[in-house]
Amino acid sequence: MAKPSTASSAWHKALMTIRELGGIIRTTDAIQAGIHPRTLYQLRDSGELEVLSRGVYRLTAQGDISDPDLVTVATRVPQAIICLVSALAFHEITTQIPHAVSIALAKGSETPRLDYPPLSVYRFSEAALKEGVETHQIDGISVKVYCPEKTLADCFKFRNKLGMDIVLEALKLYKARKKFNLGELIRYAKVCRVEKVMRPYLEATL
Repeated sequence: MAKPSTASSAWHKALMTIRELGGIIRTTDAIQAGIHPRTLYQLRDSGELEVLSRGVYRLTAQGDISDPDLVTVATRVPQAIICLVSALAFHEITTQIPHAVSIALAKGSETPRLDYPPLSVYRFSEAALKEGVETHQIDGISVKVYCPEKTLADCFKFRNKLGMDIVLEALKLYKARKKFNLGELIRYAKVCRVEKVMRPYLEATL
């Protein structure tokens, strides 16, 4: 689709705004920034923008995204925290390939409606939700992920859903690839109320 001459200023303004916002924008944020939806569609049709998910656009010129699924989730569901197997994969302490993005949300919060990527939603208590959260920059987007120690405690808490083989492999890889922090592991085990379950496995790794 050729760029309409009458829209050139709107295109230029929109592209500049999207670049200033890190190269990724939601339709709602675009409208708030003064970009007409029609301009987004024209930029999409011209190849200037690509669609990451419904209502989420990204500048094509920025090249490939290192982790498009996490970027999309962080953009569409900013309150979500990457957890469990997805967090294990982020920290490189699992051989599992997540088939959905695992996210933690507060109990009672609305379930996100996302066409892609698929989500596995876990509900955390207020105390467990806020502990151990790290913020990482992925392609200019802030992504909240639980730290390795909190992730392991969460995995023990949800061991019946994940399977102990995944949990124990993660603990083994954590010891091999990360600085083993027994104090933090115990602290998060207490937060997640799995200290009695975790202690024998932690002591066996010492």
